[in-house]
Amino acid sequence: MGIPAPPKDGPPLAVNLNSGDRLQAFAPSEFASAMNKLVFANLLHRPLRSIISVLAVAIEVIMILSVQGIFLGILNDTRTRTNGIGADLMMMGSGASFFNGLSAASMPVNDAIALRRLPHVALVSPAIQYTVTLNGSPQVLWGIDYDTFDAMKPFVFLSGGRFSGPYDVIIDQVLAGADHYHVGDTLQLLDHSFRITGIVEPGKGGRRMIPMATLAQLLGEPGKASIFYIRCDKPADETLVTNEVHATPGFGNNSVITIDDWLNQMTPDRIPGFNIAVRSVTGIAVVVGFLVIFQAMYTAILERTREIGILKSMGASKPAIVGVVLRECGALAALGVVVGIAGTFGVRQLFLYLAPTQHFEITVLLGVQAAAIAFVGALCGALYPALMAARKDPIDALAYE
Repeated sequence: MGIPAPPKDGPPLAVNLNSGDRLQAFAPSEFASAMNKLVFANLLHRPLRSIISVLAVAIEVIMILSVQGIFLGILNDTRTRTNGIGADLMMMGSGASFFNGLSAASMPVNDAIALRRLPHVALVSPAIQYTVTLNGSPQVLWGIDYDTFDAMKPFVFLSGGRFSGPYDVIIDQVLAGADHYHVGDTLQLLDHSFRITGIVEPGKGGRRMIPMATLAQLLGEPGKASIFYIRCDKPADETLVTNEVHATPGFGNNSVITIDDWLNQMTPDRIPGFNIAVRSVTGIAVVVGFLVIFQAMYTAILERTREIGILKSMGASKPAIVGVVLRECGALAALGVVVGIAGTFGVRQLFLYLAPTQHFEITVLLGVQAAAIAFVGALCGALYPALMAARKDPIDALAYE
């Protein structure tokens, strides 16, 4: 790092350190401009260290945005596809969880008959949701009663049509595009071959839907369902129908919830483990960024001990020295944030290429939060080295070799 020479027509330098006077080479505005130039000169003086610091902040941003983007993408995709069914209420067995919808098929399908008899119920569609492992990852397989499920909100077929046999499957456009499936192709599900009879627009139910009776039979639960979707005569009757269901003999312990209430509950704060995972990844990312910035700034201060003494002898106050270090850190952090946000979009494209049926959401709010966390963490990492530099005695610093 070099110190700019004083202006040719400026006042001569006067040194009298014993009396406590300082070198005054510049006017205040010139001094501030020189400090700003010095910041960027210092960053370019050790390019590798600067690049590593930028990458540390960028990785911090990528980690924070990626974990939240993946979790929110999965969550919001589930919300969209459940809302697209067209039901007003969902009923599950006692003790079943509405958060995952993957309860065992424990309710008789014939319960739908009793539900349809309730005064304000227009439609009832039983279904089964079951988790299977496909290509090494858990996926939800839906068993549906086609006629009632389609009556809730009709499927929009892009090709093919409804089931024509017990071992048929309907898939959505996202899955078809990801794995290049066409009508007539075969899917292996639960150790059985299923023929694709239709490809539908996404946003209604599951990505793989087979006849409910077939799925119940394969699970060893013939005649059973895990969930009932209910449509009321009109949305205003939701509370009335809920009370009617609970008043019906045999349904008193069943869980009933409106689709709107379920959607409101499907938030990060209510999903078990969501915030813990986000906070854990965020904490790790912040620690990594903090340590790299701290090491970079601390090393830089040790290397520039003599130059800090020259700055202080030229009139730089302690806040000015702190400001120089923090501005260097701020420049690194700002560049790291930009690189990190750009890198997150690259990670998103890679994720969608490797897992095209999943969602990865990046919002402005998430970007701002990640940028703020990374930027403040970097400044905190540089704070101690900055204070250490400000406390250096100018005489001792000038004598440093």
